[in-house]
Amino acid sequence: MNINDLSKISDGFQKTEKMPVLFLGHGSPMNAIEENQFVQGFRNISKEIPKPNAILCVSAHWFTNGTFVTAMEMPKTIHDFYGFPEELFSVQYPAPGNPELATQTATLLLPDVVEEDHNWGLDHGAWSVIRHLYPNAEIPVIQLSIDYTKPPQHHFDLAARLQKLREKGILIIGSGNIVHNLRMVDFRHINTVGYGYDWAFEAREKTNNWLLDGNYRNLIEYERQGTFMQTAVPSPDHYLPLIYSLGLKEKSDTISLFNDELIAGSLSMTSVRIG
Repeated sequence: MNINDLSKISDGFQKTEKMPVLFLGHGSPMNAIEENQFVQGFRNISKEIPKPNAILCVSAHWFTNGTFVTAMEMPKTIHDFYGFPEELFSVQYPAPGNPELATQTATLLLPDVVEEDHNWGLDHGAWSVIRHLYPNAEIPVIQLSIDYTKPPQHHFDLAARLQKLREKGILIIGSGNIVHNLRMVDFRHINTVGYGYDWAFEAREKTNNWLLDGNYRNLIEYERQGTFMQTAVPSPDHYLPLIYSLGLKEKSDTISLFNDELIAGSLSMTSVRIG
């Protein structure tokens, strides 16, 4: 299918009020089964936005060579972690997929090639947070992978092409963490909210200011902003979902933060609502 065929599938989803865009700081996989202020923040945001027709999630945990979109009818629940309680591994999130949305997404992203995938499923970057927004798993969910060979500007520009989906009731979610340095986690304070190293506080303050001021250039060029950002983002996997969410912001969209806390010294749960 080429971009000229887009009109043939553009009515595949009923037009609705334009959906907001979310970036969710997903934190530990244990947030899937624990009760805390961050889980409550996820639940609260779902009450504040229209119920979506479907969800497209860009997760930090599907980092690939090339870009892929899940296109199966029933994606499996992937437990892509280890060393956690058996209770967590037993969690299933049986949301349906949506092959039509997968095809529409691939078409919107042309001329970039997006391959339809039938093997991946929903990783914990997706299901561990979405299950708090929609616990009945009734909303279809697809995932779009992050091509690790591309720079942040590419991901920002790619996301902008998905704008039409917002008008069709599709909730687009980036799932990662802005400050995410696992090597420097202080396990003595693993659940201590508001605890962070100086560089983590600086990164949180600066990125929050850039977000609220609309300074996306500094966010896209985060590696140039100083050692505090290089330490906060030692690898791009958890950061790039934020860039996807920002690429979908229109001029008229407002932006707000929630779950805006540091934990364990080197992680932030800061989440963003756009629109």
